[in-house]
Amino acid sequence: MTTPSPAPSARPPHRIDPAGGCPHALNARLLAGGAVAPVVLPGEVPGMVVLGHEALKEFLGHPDVAKDARHFAALAEDRIPAGWPLRTFATVRGMTTADGDDHRRLRSLVSRAFTARRVEELRPRVEELTDELLDGVARHAAGGDGVVELRKHFALPLPMRVICELFGVDEEFRGRLHHLSSQVVSTRTSPEDALAANKEMVTLLAQVAAARAASPGDDLTSALIAAREADGDRLGQEELIGTLILFVIAGHETTLNLITNAVRALCTHRDQLALVTAGRATWSDVVEETLRWDSPVSYFPFRYPTRDLTVGGAVIPRGTPVLAGYSGAGRDPAAHGPDAGRFDLTRPARGRHLSLGHGAHYCLGAPLARLEATTALERLFTRFPDLDLAVPDEELPAHTGFVGNSVRELPVRPGHDVGHQ
Repeated sequence: MTTPSPAPSARPPHRIDPAGGCPHALNARLLAGGAVAPVVLPGEVPGMVVLGHEALKEFLGHPDVAKDARHFAALAEDRIPAGWPLRTFATVRGMTTADGDDHRRLRSLVSRAFTARRVEELRPRVEELTDELLDGVARHAAGGDGVVELRKHFALPLPMRVICELFGVDEEFRGRLHHLSSQVVSTRTSPEDALAANKEMVTLLAQVAAARAASPGDDLTSALIAAREADGDRLGQEELIGTLILFVIAGHETTLNLITNAVRALCTHRDQLALVTAGRATWSDVVEETLRWDSPVSYFPFRYPTRDLTVGGAVIPRGTPVLAGYSGAGRDPAAHGPDAGRFDLTRPARGRHLSLGHGAHYCLGAPLARLEATTALERLFTRFPDLDLAVPDEELPAHTGFVGNSVRELPVRPGHDVGHQ
């Protein structure tokens, strides 16, 4: 039973800071007032956030909650400007903004590439890329003051290369696509920059699609194009580009944050790292506890009630844009106990979190993200067992924007390189 919380009108709305920052102190304050909180989004757009674990689980799986932006009242009434920094989350055509049959149709086109069996077939390539990147980490450490920016040289290129290879995105596009996706997901991007970033990303991915149409390969973009040509009603051009946007962004940004947050957690909780190296916990435990304790996503846009809905004792009016508060749910004491704020690999019911979603929109790439993260962490700390932060944890610069949750940089001292095992 979800603990009742005050109705939204009884709580002053919290003004979401577009600059983002560490969400955990804010989540604690909001949760103290209830599982659901009214907020003011950038551009003075009223919204709500669901951040209690049970309330969020109920909301994510509720049949009267939609993803299609036609249910977004302010957008339907033309009260949202074209350059609104969160507009792409609402309007991009693809699985994240589709409901019912449309969602099932789009999901079915790519779901077979992300089954546990197909992802396991990617393991040798993920391991190969990981080892290549670790060789680079060793070179960077040896060539300077011993400090390596691990986010840039390891946590980013691993998932970026994997997802781009999977979708047939040529190397020439990858650096620019990461830059653009960072702008798209940043909630402090100016209206002009948001429009420009979206336009350029669509243009670049249209070039990717055109290249694969002209020269098909053993990749998902070629497969999607072949499916469209076989049945023109199954996938329009806008949906194809929207699908590429979704997978390029979600396929590397979230795993980048997951690896970063896990390394940071282990470096600041050496006792927990010792449990893993002693065989008393696994690298999978590290990944699941990181997903709970420091979710790669703080507040994900958007879902819309199709009628006035009571969740967690609070009324969410029809058409309200609602954020899924994954980072708040992960540390909800009502679900995880009074020590919910403690990073603990031995926690009972490990893996009980919502950071990969719930219900019909559960993260399709979850098996791949888990494979990449566990491989990255095991090989990183096996090769560099003394790896530690190069600056105090509290000095690490917070991620820009309130959707993603991580730090912008992760300078580390790898220490002794034991080489390949």
